Formats: sequence, structure tokens, C-alpha cells
Amino acid sequence: MKDLFNKPLLDAQALYKHFAVGRKPSLLDRLRGTAKPVSMLHAVDDVTFTIGKGETLGLVGESGCGKSTLVRLLTRLLDLTDGSIHLDGEEIGHLPAKGFGRSPYRPRIQMVFQDAGDSLNPRFTAFTAIADPIRRLKPIPREALKARVEELAGMCGLPVELLGRFPHQLSGGQKARVGIARAIAVEPDLLILDEPTAALDVSVQVVILQLLEDLKQRLGMSYLFVSHDLNVVRLLCDRVMVMYLGRIVESGPAERVFRYPAHPYTKALLSAIPHFDSLSGDAGHATPRLRISGEPRSPIDPDPKVCRFYGRCPNGTEACSQAMPLLQGVGPGHSVACHFPLADTAAADIAKPDPLIEDVA
Repeated sequence: MKDLFNKPLLDAQALYKHFAVGRKPSLLDRLRGTAKPVSMLHAVDDVTFTIGKGETLGLVGESGCGKSTLVRLLTRLLDLTDGSIHLDGEEIGHLPAKGFGRSPYRPRIQMVFQDAGDSLNPRFTAFTAIADPIRRLKPIPREALKARVEELAGMCGLPVELLGRFPHQLSGGQKARVGIARAIAVEPDLLILDEPTAALDVSVQVVILQLLEDLKQRLGMSYLFVSHDLNVVRLLCDRVMVMYLGRIVESGPAERVFRYPAHPYTKALLSAIPHFDSLSGDAGHATPRLRISGEPRSPIDPDPKVCRFYGRCPNGTEACSQAMPLLQGVGPGHSVACHFPLADTAAADIAKPDPLIEDVA
């Protein structure tokens, strides 16, 4: 890992976000003393991590694991239930989400949304969409604004003649470029990418991913890359976090986690990646799959002593229902929340060729 990543740009400590579920007790119920406790959905539970300057951190996990809620906490679109968020050493987690748009920290954290078409105002031209954050967060004279928007369009590969078009007049790739140009317009330090290529054709995805990598090197930004495409995460990210039912179950250098997953859930995710040997029907050389069965545990008032993966984990024992596993180191920068890690990753030889990387290449 590069020394550049030792100093965190973003430091999130013990983040919690709980949502009330069901009807809140009425004033009469409270006066009578008959009010029942309100059930709480634990969307994010005790999540701690850092993002270094110039680093790309991948966040993966199945739908409903809490990725989107975590992103909304980091971008200060939601208030924390508990925890702290430091940006370059300054506490921003205590700032109310309602007023964060007027905070001087707002330009430093920007986001590229999953569906560029839905995230663009249909009444805004491409020019207005890119210019809008500049007008709101870093106002400049009109002449300079026009030049800046054209510069941003050029950096993102968007022809200047398309700036006068509305979203319905642009292709999917062009709308994605407008979304990226809008996000980098105010020169953020941290760019959060929420499935930025999910709605694009495969050929366009490659071009957009190359653009994002080029912009990162050119502008010195850090990325939080949220994706279901594990191959993309492996190729673009320096580190990866795996999330399950509101908790981080594994984190570490992307190369180590993909080669030597220590948590059964991580291994199951990686097992779902198609391999050429399995597609060709060559059973003798097919990569072993780890399949998980059963239903996920309820995130509503979960038992704090029970592992969230208990009941689906093929290696689960009675101990998993009696003590919640905490993140523990299993190698350089590699941590897992499991009582029975799958492998001794500390002894893993990461110089060994990785057949899955060869498949991807």
C-alpha cells in the first residue's frame, strides 16, 4: 500500500443509523404509561473505516446491506444516530443534514449517482446542469463560468456542441459524462461513485471507467466506489469493504480480499463471479463455488449478541449465536468479523498467480 494512503482524508468512526419502524406512541399512550417501545431498523451498525488521500475504496454487498444509507450519511444527506465523521481532521458528522448544503464542506464531498438520466433535471440543459453547482457553491463571473463549463466538458469527453441539449436528447454515455462533469465542477476532495456505470452498455462502461481513473490521477481526488460488479471493484480499487446487514464483515487490500477471502459471505460473493471454465462446461477445472441458503436475519431490533450472518453461514456454530464477531486482523491491513476465518491469510503468498485475474484480463 502506498504511503500516500496513510493519512486519511475521511475518518468515519462507529457510525450508526437506525430508523423507527411502525406507529409511534401517541401522547395519550405516553401519559397513561402504556406506550410500547418503537422498533428500530438498524441500517448501519458500528461502521468504522478511513479513506486515504488519493485512494479508491470499494464498497460491496448485496441489496439491502446498508450501502446506500452509509453513502447518504457520508454525503450528509442523513443525520447520524451516533458516531463521527472527520474530513481532513475536521468533524462534520455533527453538522445537521438539513443545513449541510450551505456548509463550506459541501463542495469537498460530491457524488456521481447510479442513473445519470434520473439524476439530471429534465428542464436543465447539459450546460446548466454542470454550471448549477458552481453557481451555488463557488460563484464566479458569467464569462468565467462559461469557460469553466466548457473546460469541464472537455475533461469529461463531452463535445461542447452538446452543452445546449436537454437530457432526453443525450445518449446514456453522454448523460453519464454530464453527471461526472457536474460532480467535479467544484473540485471535490472525495467523490462518491454509486454504481456509476450500472445503466450503461458494456462498451460504454469501459470508457467511463477509464475516464474516472484518468480524472482521479489528474485531479488528485479520492473515490468511494459502490458497486455490485466485483470485477470492476478488483481492477479499480486499492482497498475493499464488504458489508452485510449494516455491518462491515471484511475489509482489506483488494488484491488480498479477492485472492484470499476470509469471511464466508465474501467467498460466496466471489463465487458468483462467472469463470470461463464454468461457462465452457469444463467441470474438471471449474472453480469451487460456495453457495449460501436460507433467509437473511431481520435488521429490525437484531440481537446484538448474534452474528448477522448466522443462519446462512455454512460454518456457523452455537458460538456464533452467543457472541457478535468483531473485526480482527488476519493479515497486513486485512480484517474480518468472523469467529472462524476461512483461511490463514497472514501466510498467504499474494505473489502467486491469480487465475480469476487472468480470466478478467
